[in-house]
Amino acid sequence: MSRAWCRTMVVATTSVIIMSAAAAQTNEPPPVFTRARLASSFDEPGGKHYVRLKLLPRSKMPFTTQTFRLPDRSLLADIPEGTWVKFTSRHIDGENTVTSIHTVAECQRFQPCD
Repeated sequence: MSRAWCRTMVVATTSVIIMSAAAAQTNEPPPVFTRARLASSFDEPGGKHYVRLKLLPRSKMPFTTQTFRLPDRSLLADIPEGTWVKFTSRHIDGENTVTSIHTVAECQRFQPCD
């Protein structure tokens, strides 16, 4: 075998190993979107922003209305109270925090929602 061919094989094998290792390190699950209705939003004196979301009744949550922290008030820009939304959240610094939120059409009763 030629030396150039061996170098090509080593580089290709190394690239596959590096890409596999990178994929294994970012083994986070895909985001899960939850449907809810925006009930209200408020600010606390310490500069923290919060939003109350009324979750769909079929959600497997113990309470239907939950409070989440907003890292940035601009996430709720142009979303009025009472609007149906889809959101993702994570537990950050001891609080449930909304990481993304956007408006969606209302789920029709007895119809599947996406």
